[in-house]
Amino acid sequence: MFNIVLVEPQIPPNTGTIGRLCVNLGATLHLVKPLGFDIDDKAVKRAGLDYWDKLDLVVWECFADFLAAHPVDEHMYLATTKTDNLYFNVAFKKGDFILFGSETKGINEKVLLQNPKQCITIPMGGEGRSLNLGISVGIVTYEALRQNYEGFKKITITNSLKEK
Repeated sequence: MFNIVLVEPQIPPNTGTIGRLCVNLGATLHLVKPLGFDIDDKAVKRAGLDYWDKLDLVVWECFADFLAAHPVDEHMYLATTKTDNLYFNVAFKKGDFILFGSETKGINEKVLLQNPKQCITIPMGGEGRSLNLGISVGIVTYEALRQNYEGFKKITITNSLKEK
């Protein structure tokens, strides 16, 4: 449905959690090296639970390789704290790429400056600098899903509360 791209992620549980989210959404997870951990790390798999083997995963050797294959265009969004363009004002489409930078550095500022119209942000109060990567991916990706929900595989709730 969507392509979630983590550029140089550093924290294994964040990546595991995001992998689990991708499986549940039918999204592809792209990891751009260098990674701050081994993909086989127990922490990644613990956070991803038993979803990791179901994940549609693509690993890129470097950001330049990723951008050579997928140049920034109107189907790519760059999540950053360095813009005023709010994520919920974007019209996401199925197949879009949503990029998130590492927990410590974000996305390369040169790429952000070259593509200001594709930059998006999550509004935050004045006391914080940023949100957890896993939470940020969830917020933005579920807005993209909300906008494209028609035709999404409906989930049957088997343990729903019923009036007795």
